[in-house]
Amino acid sequence: MDNRIKYSMLIGLGAALAAVPVKAYLFKPEKISAEELPDENVDLDRFRKNLSDAIKIPTIASKDPELTDWSTFEQFHKFLEERYPLIHSGLELIDVGKGPLLYKWKGSDSSLDAIALLSHQDVVPISEGTYDDWEHPPFEGFDDGEYIWGRGALDMKNHLIAVMESVEALLSEGFRPVRDVYICLGHNEEVMSSDHSGAITMCKYFADNNIRLDCVLDEGGAILPVNVKGVLNKNLAGIGVAEKGYADFEVSVTAKGGHSSQSPNHTALGYLADVIKDIENNQFKAELSPMMMQLFDKIGRNCSYPARLVTCNIKLLKPLLTKVMTFIPPAASLIRTTQGVTMASGSPAPNVLPQKASINVNVRIYPGETVEDAKNHLRKVIKNKKAEITVKPGWKNPSKISPTDSRCFKAIEDICMRTDSNNIVAPYLVMGGTDACHYEEVCDNIYRYSPFLVSTSLLLTTHGTNERIPVSSMEDGIKFFKRYIRKLSDK
Repeated sequence: MDNRIKYSMLIGLGAALAAVPVKAYLFKPEKISAEELPDENVDLDRFRKNLSDAIKIPTIASKDPELTDWSTFEQFHKFLEERYPLIHSGLELIDVGKGPLLYKWKGSDSSLDAIALLSHQDVVPISEGTYDDWEHPPFEGFDDGEYIWGRGALDMKNHLIAVMESVEALLSEGFRPVRDVYICLGHNEEVMSSDHSGAITMCKYFADNNIRLDCVLDEGGAILPVNVKGVLNKNLAGIGVAEKGYADFEVSVTAKGGHSSQSPNHTALGYLADVIKDIENNQFKAELSPMMMQLFDKIGRNCSYPARLVTCNIKLLKPLLTKVMTFIPPAASLIRTTQGVTMASGSPAPNVLPQKASINVNVRIYPGETVEDAKNHLRKVIKNKKAEITVKPGWKNPSKISPTDSRCFKAIEDICMRTDSNNIVAPYLVMGGTDACHYEEVCDNIYRYSPFLVSTSLLLTTHGTNERIPVSSMEDGIKFFKRYIRKLSDK
């Protein structure tokens, strides 16, 4: 190689290395507005009391409406009417059926697109055999001064009651929105893909009446403390801009049955074992999407200076980071469609050879892909071409990805960061399902965010034992919704 080329390459490499510390130094978070947020009046004692009492009503929906105990929902509707008299006298309660509640707060200019705040009334049941594991009974709503305990404390009666408290407070202060404001309270969100979804019923009302929504805000991740010694000590507030799709596939193989005393080398279950290996050894392709790159950029800018020597070069490290994340299941779920073999069935008796053996493959589908894509992937990787692949009822495609430059996203970001300068606000992908996905027909700006500071360990109690919310996080929750409504219901 010509010496001049060698010297040029060395000089270029040296310049690049010399530039890294400067790049890392300049790789900082955006400046927060110095203007302080106006304070908001909060009746924390009332919020605590009303959340505690809301938890006492076991609003559990069933996929089959005939099996739902409707008396609990009637009790909950009456509870809301009694506790929030200004809402029930000042807002219109639109009849959309037996379970859901749809309130309309008329603004001064109904020609503008409205805003909608979503919550759901229902909670998941207590898993059989775990009732006695609760430190306080799950439907007692016990308030020990530090936590409020019970089913729905985090998912999502805290969110619902905070919305109602905020609107009731704004009404008492004489506030009137410019845009129409809708409060949409579904009744069966926890029943995945129900044919009788309250959210679908409410969306149909909007579509039938040509009502376009400027933005939708539903449940999402809480604000999570992140403390990596010497690297990062912040709170991560994730705004869910999309959610994964869901599908269960039955994969089955057939073989000659008979008595187990005359068993062949491979039974149907034996052939199925090879199918399982094919599936597990061929995961879906992983890729760091622009959404995830934004998340890493936001986090990277908030790291300490030495760590920023690495985080400022995320784009260059993208292939390595992607590879590493595939080995960590929670991280892998953020960058690809995931699949898990969750159930298996074979013979009905221990001495009978199975004529048909089946597995259930649960697939959580990444935005940009479809249920059909997932089926095609399974068909491709399973070598046994006689295996039958059937999608079960209850599937849904992933949501669209909402923009991060909308006035709604920017408003959430602004409120959150000005509430606490220690907060990092970033887009993220919601792993589970929400009612928000049903609103895509009437809205382009759909976000999932719950403004409560909760540790990761507490967040894991959602749908589990000893679900509870820290009292310390509740005041900021109401303040957020009051500020959000003021800001987004304006022009």
